[in-house]
Amino acid sequence: MSTVKTAPYGSWKSPVTSDLIVTDSVGLGQIALDGGDVYWLEMRPSEGGRTCLVRRDAAGRTSDVTPQGFNARTRVHEYGGGDFVVSGRTLFFSNFADQRLYRQDREDGEGGGYGEPRPVTPGGPFRYADACVDRRRARLVCVREEQAAEGSEPINTIVSIDADGAGNEGGGHVLAAGHDFYAAPRLSPDGRRLAWLSWDHPNMPWDGCELWVAELDEAGQVSSSRLIAGGPSESVAHPCWSPAGVLYFVSDRNNWWNLYREAGGGVECVYEAEAEFGYPLWVFGLSTYAFAGEDEIVCAYNVRGRWALGRVTPSARSFERIETPYTDISYVNAGGGRAVFRAASPAERAAVVSMDLRAGGVEVLRRSSETQVDPGYVSEAEAIEFPGEGGRTAHAFFYRPRNRDFVAPEGERPPLLVKCHGGPTSATTAALRLEVQFWTSRGVAVLDVNYGGSTGYGREYRDRLEGAWGIVDVDDCVSGARRLVERGEVDGERCAISGGSAGGFTVLNALTFRDLFRAGASHYGVSDLKGLVADTHKFESRYLDRLVGPYPERADLYYERSSINFTERLSCPVIFFQGLEDRVVPPSQAEMMVEALRRKKLPVAYVAFEGEQHGFRKAENIKRALDGELYFYSRVFGFELAEAVEPVPVENL
Repeated sequence: MSTVKTAPYGSWKSPVTSDLIVTDSVGLGQIALDGGDVYWLEMRPSEGGRTCLVRRDAAGRTSDVTPQGFNARTRVHEYGGGDFVVSGRTLFFSNFADQRLYRQDREDGEGGGYGEPRPVTPGGPFRYADACVDRRRARLVCVREEQAAEGSEPINTIVSIDADGAGNEGGGHVLAAGHDFYAAPRLSPDGRRLAWLSWDHPNMPWDGCELWVAELDEAGQVSSSRLIAGGPSESVAHPCWSPAGVLYFVSDRNNWWNLYREAGGGVECVYEAEAEFGYPLWVFGLSTYAFAGEDEIVCAYNVRGRWALGRVTPSARSFERIETPYTDISYVNAGGGRAVFRAASPAERAAVVSMDLRAGGVEVLRRSSETQVDPGYVSEAEAIEFPGEGGRTAHAFFYRPRNRDFVAPEGERPPLLVKCHGGPTSATTAALRLEVQFWTSRGVAVLDVNYGGSTGYGREYRDRLEGAWGIVDVDDCVSGARRLVERGEVDGERCAISGGSAGGFTVLNALTFRDLFRAGASHYGVSDLKGLVADTHKFESRYLDRLVGPYPERADLYYERSSINFTERLSCPVIFFQGLEDRVVPPSQAEMMVEALRRKKLPVAYVAFEGEQHGFRKAENIKRALDGELYFYSRVFGFELAEAVEPVPVENL
């Protein structure tokens, strides 16, 4: 029996190490069902961040499909998604290195594997994503992004691709063009209609998006098209055909992303609830619901930041909750009496899960990690609400320090780490993430904030950030931390804030324009809004029109909300982590801030990673970022670490 020891917060020895997090972990992505087989993507930090397509056959055998030397990942919109599609004995995937589509055919015989990939599209300026298979015409229909000449935006279209590679010399045959963006091309079961999503600058798909349907002639060409739903201020997502050919989709026209369908020349709500049945389309290939039968839909839905599983009966417009332990559910597929999806709970990390829809039993097909953490080292999320910006209610998940082997000296309060999710149109969930337990098991409290603008709380909450990025998000993070300080939950002199990408922007603004936090960590964060507008990719090139204001008409706002212009107000230590091949937030954003802090003689550290893009995928870099941030706070807040970590050079300390 272990003896509980007394040690200062931050100095507790924890089994949740950076090695544990990266060595035995994979990222689980897109899932597909094909007959009795289940396919999913694994992002493997131990293989340099390579994404591998994995198959589990009807007999329960699991095997890699993507051979070494191939990386199943598209770069359309830079964020990718919709990286593969499978139908029958054939699959197609986008290869990261050359962005060509490759075909693999399954070999004959029981348990037959897949042959070597062969390209079906030419090299050159084309990228492909989000394909569906048109078996009737032996082709794929997918989103294509054509990289344009320097100084011009890429051109996005929906194209058809010959499945055998013949006739694809020009990169495919255009079926739909003229809009700035396209997503989710989906063929009706009879192959006679094609649905898709489109939107135009300055909208992002969660601002305003349109759902179109085209009639196809025998050759598969578009003969006519019509708008089904959506517009400049209605977000439509996740189109899906029922087995009988009825078009379903998700719309936020009633403030919530609810389920709708086309009916009688119009649309009707299938089930109305104060819940979100959709995600923001940051990546392709997302699925929040699937047909388990003509009159049965299995769906994921979000209520106040927690996801659950449900069943909708369209004929009765009725709904019932399916009881599961999961609070984060995505990539929902169904067929053959089962549902397959990615799920996580407050006690379990993400996994690919198969559920028997009749008996209700659950089988885990693949865990993101086989390593189990003793519950005595796990802090479970507490959903909290607090008055945020303008006195309006804001939301967060609070994690108290927890380690069964340690207590703090009487009267000591723990340091607080406030975490800001990216996006900013995104959200955090209550699912178990070892990246949070890394801190709490060492005695650091964590507040994971779903500030105004986050998804999961309805469109009105999401729209709070319109014209107010850098204000609402910052105020909500500060308000949440201050609430915990006032309640005596945490040490007000040891509050830090950390975030990546858009979360890094919130971090830098909170440190520059507010005085609550005593340290911070920016992971590939934005410091200069003007620079971001001038040097980012097409997908987000007009994102700030709504978040801040049109540029250059409101150049004043871009200046006022950029921390790089007000470094004289910054008076606390900051550490920066940056991928040197990042096209979303270029390294210059971090490097300008680092240089400014050097000139001010403030404690600063800069950790740059060769070969990394927007977000870190290599095991050694993920480990370095975790350990480096911990080391930085230990130096700034003056607590001893229980184990040695690789030091980070900190200037001016």
